[in-house]
Amino acid sequence: MSNRPEKRLRLEQKDEVTSLDANVSLLDTDQPICPDKSEGPKKVGITRRKRKQKQPVVEPYSSDDVLYHDVTALLQKSGKIIEEDNAWDAPLPIGTELELVASDLSSTGDSLSILPEPYPPWTVAVPFVLPGERARVRIYRNAKFVSFADLMSVENPNEELRDMSRVQCKYFGKCAGCQYQMLSYQDQLDFKRKVVDKAYINFSNLPQELIPFALPTIASPFIYGYRTKITPHFDIPPKKPRKFESAIQKEWELRIGFGQKGRRAVMDIEECPIATPVLNKALVPIRKDVQSRIASYKRGATLLLRDSLVIPLKGANDGVNTGASVNDAPSEEHVCITDYHALVRTRVGEFLFEYPAGSFFQNNDSILEPLTSYVRDAVLGTSTTPPTHLVDAYCGSGLFSITLSPHFSRVAGVEISKESIEYARHNAELNQVPASKCTFHAGKAEAIFESVTSFPPNQTVIVVDPPRKGCDIAFLKQLINFGPATVVYVSCNVHTQARDVGIILKETEHRADGRYELESLRGFDLFPQTAHVESVAILRKCIS
Repeated sequence: MSNRPEKRLRLEQKDEVTSLDANVSLLDTDQPICPDKSEGPKKVGITRRKRKQKQPVVEPYSSDDVLYHDVTALLQKSGKIIEEDNAWDAPLPIGTELELVASDLSSTGDSLSILPEPYPPWTVAVPFVLPGERARVRIYRNAKFVSFADLMSVENPNEELRDMSRVQCKYFGKCAGCQYQMLSYQDQLDFKRKVVDKAYINFSNLPQELIPFALPTIASPFIYGYRTKITPHFDIPPKKPRKFESAIQKEWELRIGFGQKGRRAVMDIEECPIATPVLNKALVPIRKDVQSRIASYKRGATLLLRDSLVIPLKGANDGVNTGASVNDAPSEEHVCITDYHALVRTRVGEFLFEYPAGSFFQNNDSILEPLTSYVRDAVLGTSTTPPTHLVDAYCGSGLFSITLSPHFSRVAGVEISKESIEYARHNAELNQVPASKCTFHAGKAEAIFESVTSFPPNQTVIVVDPPRKGCDIAFLKQLINFGPATVVYVSCNVHTQARDVGIILKETEHRADGRYELESLRGFDLFPQTAHVESVAILRKCIS
């Protein structure tokens, strides 16, 4: 019996979501990968008329675009007939106070409530409110089919979901960092699983029978004290009081911390419970130093605090060649690094990685071993003829290349950043991975396959881990033409991942050399207590 996830039953639809002509390949057109979706896809029950006036463009796959899809789905599910001509005609003036019952949680973490009759079809997004709760709110901004509101009070809490004794941060409810501290961790994981499902329904442009249900979200080993990088920021005193400031506000106050939910303002935050203890300890003297020297700053600044293992003294900050070896007895003592150019050392299982503090590396070290192990197991599977070659696109400092290297005869990593490639090579040496087995190439991912022409496609796995914007058309076209046996798509933005996976499946549907099947989807919780979820999609090539 197959262990593959259950496929979705296709729902009867009166009108399919439309985008490109079914007979035209996106890869052969000049259309951008992010078409203007400011009006959203055509939906059932939506009529379109000429706009009364020009409105702001909603960037495709942005949080506003994601929210728009959640909003229209909720309104249609409730039987509302919505008209695009009225999409920006907010029925609630700024400052309106009212009580609402939350219907659902959006993919962005805010609750969504539908305005009751006699209001027209419209929703209100409110942070820190859970489904089924009645809350008193105040409107502060209007957008497309949705108004944004501040939470004033929860009048009738959902006692099955909400437990305020779980909250470990005194700033929760105001700070924009966390959304879910009042939820049990299992409920957080369940909500994030739904986010992955909705992303593929809304953005993959695939028929539902081709989309497997997302598997249960992989939990983080630590749900507090896990974040290994924080970037508090602060502003300097204004030279002249702003016109809109009241007399009380004119007396400026230094705030060092993070953004306030729903405001372009910095909250003064002395401690962040999701950050590691090392970072919170270091934050105290760093704040005092800024306070004592605030007059010397010419502009506001962003601070960097990064958790690192202690690096052996020999060459610790003399560039790439630290002189450290994975076989050295490593010190597990942690320190806080504040210099963007200093080296950070991170352990992922039996492997060590070093990279500049200011460069990209995942911010939750505790889940990296489960993540890389999952990719390994998914790639190798139970096949009697496992793949022999690995291509790591957008390889960074070599996380997947190096952790998966024991299971392949040849590994190639490609990254646009020359500095990242330099550190990927260093990390391969640090972990005693020979250069004859694992090579790294600096260059655009769009040209990745020029360096792996000797790799046999039917024995090759490609790991794709792009930035939030996802993959470019040029890269997807080359990937499809290369035709690897397996594609592992790791993403920090499940919505652009859904778009790219949809393109791969559609473009290979009728290829003579085989099509791709979306075998599984799974979320990974790299940021507990927040609404963010990362996703891993496994694609297999099928030869008919």
